[in-house]
Amino acid sequence: MSQASASESAVHGSTLHKPASGSAQPGTTRVFAGHNRISAQALTSVAKVAAAEVLLVPPAQVRVRWSDEAGALALAVSSAMGAPSVTEVRRHPGIVEQGGGSVLARATAAKARILAQVEELTGSQLSRVDVRISGLLVREGGRVL
Repeated sequence: MSQASASESAVHGSTLHKPASGSAQPGTTRVFAGHNRISAQALTSVAKVAAAEVLLVPPAQVRVRWSDEAGALALAVSSAMGAPSVTEVRRHPGIVEQGGGSVLARATAAKARILAQVEELTGSQLSRVDVRISGLLVREGGRVL
């Protein structure tokens, strides 16, 4: 499935309930028929920003790809990951655990966090998130070098 058709299957059939003007009973709602669609570009932008926040890198470092998985959206993320420098790790041995553990542990945890953020922000339901770490962006004292 293409990005466009995959995104169109993500959000559909939404109904907006709005208080009816001049209604006799408070809380009465009017139903508006129609569909809401989120473009592939919008989904991609949200996924890139969510992944960048979780992986501690600028969004420009993140690449995402959408695919169809039996009618559901699957997200593949390829990105660098922010990490402390070797010098910083030597100076502060507990920094790796405080930062979420090894690169593998952080990448594994990132899948669930990215999935939750993308679903919350877009209203789409994702079947899975795959994360590929393509490199490390070294941070010195909290700053990415």
